[in-house]
Amino acid sequence: MKNLAINDFKINEKDTGSTTVQIIYLTTRINEINEHLRQNPKDNASQLGLLKLVGKRKRLTKYLMKNNPSLYEKVIKAANLRK
Repeated sequence: MKNLAINDFKINEKDTGSTTVQIIYLTTRINEINEHLRQNPKDNASQLGLLKLVGKRKRLTKYLMKNNPSLYEKVIKAANLRK
Protein backbone atom coordinates (compact mmCIF):
# COMPACT_ATOMS: atom_id res chain seq x y z
CA MET A 1 0.00 0.00 0.00
CA LYS A 2 2.80 2.40 0.89
CA ASN A 3 4.46 2.29 -2.52
CA LEU A 4 1.16 2.61 -4.38
CA ALA A 5 0.13 5.72 -2.47
CA ILE A 6 3.57 7.31 -2.68
CA ASN A 7 3.79 6.66 -6.43
CA ASP A 8 0.49 8.49 -6.94
CA PHE A 9 1.84 11.68 -5.39
CA LYS A 10 5.45 11.74 -6.60
CA ILE A 11 6.44 14.67 -8.79
CA ASN A 12 9.25 12.68 -10.41
CA GLU A 13 10.88 9.30 -9.87
CA LYS A 14 13.39 10.50 -7.25
CA ASP A 15 10.89 12.61 -5.30
CA THR A 16 11.13 11.87 -1.58
CA GLY A 17 10.87 15.34 -0.09
CA SER A 18 7.63 16.83 -1.35
CA THR A 19 5.01 17.47 1.29
CA THR A 20 2.55 14.91 -0.05
CA VAL A 21 5.12 12.11 -0.19
CA GLN A 22 6.29 12.91 3.33
CA ILE A 23 2.72 12.78 4.68
CA ILE A 24 2.07 9.37 3.10
CA TYR A 25 5.42 8.04 4.33
CA LEU A 26 4.84 9.30 7.87
CA THR A 27 1.38 7.75 7.89
CA THR A 28 2.76 4.32 7.05
CA ARG A 29 5.47 4.68 9.71
CA ILE A 30 2.85 5.72 12.28
CA ASN A 31 0.71 2.69 11.43
CA GLU A 32 3.72 0.36 11.79
CA ILE A 33 4.64 1.82 15.18
CA ASN A 34 1.01 1.53 16.32
CA GLU A 35 1.10 -2.19 15.53
CA HIS A 36 4.37 -2.53 17.42
CA LEU A 37 2.92 -0.74 20.45
CA ARG A 38 -0.13 -3.02 20.50
CA GLN A 39 2.24 -5.96 21.01
CA ASN A 40 4.67 -4.06 23.28
CA PRO A 41 2.64 -1.58 25.34
CA LYS A 42 5.50 -0.75 27.72
CA ASP A 43 7.88 0.43 24.98
CA ASN A 44 8.05 4.08 26.00
CA ALA A 45 10.83 4.97 23.55
CA SER A 46 8.68 3.93 20.60
CA GLN A 47 5.75 5.80 22.06
CA LEU A 48 7.80 9.00 22.20
CA GLY A 49 8.92 8.47 18.60
CA LEU A 50 5.29 7.94 17.59
CA LEU A 51 4.25 11.24 19.16
CA LYS A 52 7.04 13.06 17.33
CA LEU A 53 5.98 11.56 13.99
CA VAL A 54 2.32 12.46 14.61
CA GLY A 55 3.32 16.06 15.35
CA LYS A 56 5.43 16.29 12.22
CA ARG A 57 2.61 14.88 10.08
CA LYS A 58 0.19 17.35 11.63
CA ARG A 59 2.46 20.29 10.77
CA LEU A 60 2.89 19.05 7.20
CA THR A 61 -0.87 18.58 6.67
CA LYS A 62 -1.52 22.03 8.10
CA TYR A 63 1.01 23.50 5.67
CA LEU A 64 -0.51 21.62 2.75
CA MET A 65 -4.03 22.70 3.71
CA LYS A 66 -2.94 26.32 3.75
CA ASN A 67 -1.03 26.26 0.44
CA ASN A 68 -2.88 23.72 -1.72
CA PRO A 69 -6.36 22.76 -0.42
CA SER A 70 -7.29 20.58 -3.40
CA LEU A 71 -4.16 18.45 -3.06
CA TYR A 72 -4.74 18.33 0.70
CA GLU A 73 -8.14 16.71 0.15
CA LYS A 74 -6.61 14.06 -2.13
CA VAL A 75 -3.86 13.21 0.34
CA ILE A 76 -6.28 12.98 3.26
CA LYS A 77 -8.45 10.52 1.32
CA ALA A 78 -5.47 8.46 0.14
CA ALA A 79 -3.99 8.19 3.63
CA ASN A 80 -7.36 7.58 5.34
CA LEU A 81 -6.84 10.49 7.73
CA ARG A 82 -9.41 12.57 9.51
CA LYS A 83 -9.52 16.27 8.87
